[in-house]
This record gives sequence, structure tokens and C-alpha cells, in this order.
Amino acid sequence: MTYVLLGNVDDETSDEEIKAFLVKYGFPEFDEIEHKPGDGTRPAVLLTFTDEAPETLKSLLPRIHNIFWKDRKLSAMLINDRFY
Repeated sequence: MTYVLLGNVDDETSDEEIKAFLVKYGFPEFDEIEHKPGDGTRPAVLLTFTDEAPETLKSLLPRIHNIFWKDRKLSAMLINDRFY
């Protein structure tokens, strides 16, 4: 399993909007999504990709890291399975 943490996502963004955004930038569809509200100022989502190689997702991250979407600057990072 490979995890992608997408940070600073507007907390009112639906799972379907996130999926459409990622697919638009070449990502495969994620298998699970978990919303991480934090303290409310920079909510995030943790995306689980069951069958995707970490190298594949890592190569796609620059497409969305630091992009402005829904009036927010997103951050994107790969989370290693052993740290989750």
C-alpha cells in the first residue's frame, strides 16, 4: 500500500471533487480516503492506493504539489507504509 497526504484541502471539498482533481492530473483513482481535520486551519486528506507502486505516485506528486486549488495552496507528499 502507498499513501499520499494531500494537505491544505478545503474541508468542504467532497471526496468526488478530490478524485476528479487527481485524475485530471494523471493520478489513478485512490482506494480509500481519510479526512484529517487537524486544528482546522490546514485540513488534509490521507489517500490510500492499494496497488500502485510508490515510485509511480512519487513521480506524479510534482504535478499537484504547491498548486492552487479552491483558493488554497496544496501540499502533497508520499507517506511510507512503515511510518503510517
